[in-house]
Amino acid sequence: MAAEPIPTEPPSLDDDPAFPLHRGGKLEMRSTIPVRNKDDLSLAYTPGVARVCTAIADNPELAYDYTWTSRVVAVVTDGTAVLGLGDIGPVASMPVMEGKSLLFKEFADVDSVPIALNCTGVDEIVDTVIRMAPSFGGINLEDISAPRCFEIEDRLRAALDIPVFHDDQHGTAIVALAALTNAARFVGKPLSELRAVVAGAGASGIAVSQILIEAGIGDIALSDSKGIIHEGRDGLNPVKERIAAITNRSHLKGSTEEALRGADVFIGLSGSTVHESCVATISDSAIVFALSNPTPEVHPEVARRHAKVVATGRSDFPNQINNVLAFPGIFRGALDVRAHTITEGMKLAAANALAGIVGDDLTADYVIPGPFDERVAPAVTAAVAAKAREEGVARI
Repeated sequence: MAAEPIPTEPPSLDDDPAFPLHRGGKLEMRSTIPVRNKDDLSLAYTPGVARVCTAIADNPELAYDYTWTSRVVAVVTDGTAVLGLGDIGPVASMPVMEGKSLLFKEFADVDSVPIALNCTGVDEIVDTVIRMAPSFGGINLEDISAPRCFEIEDRLRAALDIPVFHDDQHGTAIVALAALTNAARFVGKPLSELRAVVAGAGASGIAVSQILIEAGIGDIALSDSKGIIHEGRDGLNPVKERIAAITNRSHLKGSTEEALRGADVFIGLSGSTVHESCVATISDSAIVFALSNPTPEVHPEVARRHAKVVATGRSDFPNQINNVLAFPGIFRGALDVRAHTITEGMKLAAANALAGIVGDDLTADYVIPGPFDERVAPAVTAAVAAKAREEGVARI
């Protein structure tokens, strides 16, 4: 009789180095003042705290000076569009939200609190965030699926007098614009003469298209799973109808691949695949940003056969389009001047500041600074703060 196999233990989670690093979470709260004796206690809590509360009740603006609200951001998600993982729910999203808070602190010394909501309805999310907003100086929306994310952000921006920023949209757009500004400079063409094709009409694709239009790109065609978005196309939701009205001046129809013929720029934010035969039809001095993670729409080595500049969303290739280049400095700048919103002008200022860091060091493999470049957050912070003052949305 053959011997029965000996049961084996399943591999320990701690065999993967990511798990020990995350054990207990990546964040903690620390006090900013000591409580060593009864005098400290009487100032930090009762009765001293009552005097501060009364002063704030008489003048709510004092909360910016005498509470943490002026320097703390809420990182809010419902877990429906987490990284490349999709709808994994609020509980499973928390490691990513903690990571976002970690990046806020590490890259721009911004304190934040990760909050995963157990609801997905637009009304529920908007109402919940509005109710908790008095505790924060800004709201960073994260990993909320399209098209709901657009309405949620729009309604919160209208209802609140603190910055509301959906990073999946605007962070990606700001960094992409900065990189494209330098890529255009490298290939010797102004933005106004470039024709771009953006594959993917989710949160980031819509936002990238919008900011490129604001920056003055020559023309841009945006595609989704049904092909090029154009006015009059059946089945467009309200968000796509609005983007159709301001894009595609060439009146292209059909597939992404057809639109790529002769295009100057391809920006992939779709998770789809673009074959080399299609990439080969782009212009001689083309720019390819294949930004889907972990698998770009076209492999960078393949793209380089046909494009002058190639960027991805990955850290193991040159020119990483990484949101961490934008959102920490943007919130730092907005919080520093107590801005009551983040304007389009502030986003463009952030992109220009990022692009300017590259300066005369511009090469095909260096159109955007790296995430550990210590110049990034200060440059973005200063540009955002200055633009907020210029546009009259700063309180100080």
